[in-house]
Amino acid sequence: MQNLEQISKHVALASFLVLAATACSSNPNKAEKIDTKVKNEQKLSPDETLGVKNGDMIVQKKVAMNDELRRLQYEVYELEDRIYGNKKYGSKGLYGALKDCKAEAASKKYGGNGKLSFTEPIDRVTDKEDEWNIGIDEQDKLVGITEEFLKDRLARFQKYRQVYLKREGEYEEKLEICDADLKAKREQAGPSASQDAQ
Repeated sequence: MQNLEQISKHVALASFLVLAATACSSNPNKAEKIDTKVKNEQKLSPDETLGVKNGDMIVQKKVAMNDELRRLQYEVYELEDRIYGNKKYGSKGLYGALKDCKAEAASKKYGGNGKLSFTEPIDRVTDKEDEWNIGIDEQDKLVGITEEFLKDRLARFQKYRQVYLKREGEYEEKLEICDADLKAKREQAGPSASQDAQ
């Protein structure tokens, strides 16, 4: 029985050492060579290929990471503007439309108290202060530089996208509910209130 416990401890220790050595040797931020050659290739789209690799039939999607990161960042910023608007371009977004709807629904002409009960704060997840390293570069110029691992940046923006997709759905639903409520209040108030609103 005691030998079995010692063997279990040795196996556990050996497993831990193998895992630790593997973790130390494989750095996810190091650029590694990837074999992208596909035999009998047929293009499905500019970045997708159908073919054979190591005897297996595969569909391979190959993208330039600068394009992929740019696409992901644009998608996140577009979602952010759709939700919260963009002051530079004068758009209110779903947030602003919901706020306007709630303000009109609370107006005295529809039986409200005239006070806006909308208290939801704007929560832009992409607001991030860069931490600058300030110093002198190779051309003896005073510069600030910030660096981030590519995988970390991709993961961060993928998380942002998931948060914003969920939030977009929530605001669309809240706006639909508010619009329906406002429509009912307008109908109840009659045509004179509707003309006053215009």
